[in-house]
Amino acid sequence: MTENAPLPTLSVVVPVRNEVGNVGPLIADIEAACATLGPFELIYVNDGSSDGTGAALAALAQSRPWLTIITHAQSCGQSAAVRSGVRQARAEIVATLDGDGQNDPAFLPQMLETLRRGGPRAGLVQGERVGRRATGFKKLQSRVANGVRSRILGDRTRDTGCGLKLFRREAYLALPYFDALHRFMPALIVREGYEVLHQEVRDRDRLSGVSNYGFFDRLWVGILDLAGVWWLIRRRRRVPQILGAAEADSMRDKAS
Repeated sequence: MTENAPLPTLSVVVPVRNEVGNVGPLIADIEAACATLGPFELIYVNDGSSDGTGAALAALAQSRPWLTIITHAQSCGQSAAVRSGVRQARAEIVATLDGDGQNDPAFLPQMLETLRRGGPRAGLVQGERVGRRATGFKKLQSRVANGVRSRILGDRTRDTGCGLKLFRREAYLALPYFDALHRFMPALIVREGYEVLHQEVRDRDRLSGVSNYGFFDRLWVGILDLAGVWWLIRRRRRVPQILGAAEADSMRDKAS
């Protein structure tokens, strides 16, 4: 990326670990989805892959100046990879999607328009999957987890586990960082004084390979994370509203 390149309209961040068979097809899909948006950038965060993902990304980047690669020396998890990508992003609006191809980037233009229509108070457009491509057990697990989380946090979001999200970079960087942050973004975005909008998105089959995550990898950690986020919401601070000069003068006049 040259120093004089125009700022992108959208930065797309994809965390990835051991997805060598998926990077090529997914990058092609993202390029096609963003073709009408003006300048964009794609940031792949290689989270300690050991299967040739890094080499595949390096080869693809040679002919794609809008593709940036960040490499973690060892796997640090999805939330850490997303954070690395968002901190690198140059656009004011950032989108994320999973690296396995199940999140369809064709919805990105629609999600960007949804955020713009929401105005400056809209901080996040959360994708909510329909026609989910998963086993019956995984669907049940997801429904239970989402139901418990929504009831406790009151985030009014049916599917926070969907990796397809589009948000204001400044809103994301204001959030308290912890592992698994990406699963609690709606509640924490509201905590910062923004609104959360929702967009139904089509789920796809994984392009290749197998999932890096399992049920018991998340269960107990997820319970502890939920308790921690509940505490943060309970400790919600008042979001400061910065007044313009005329508004500040008017307030002083009323007080005098």
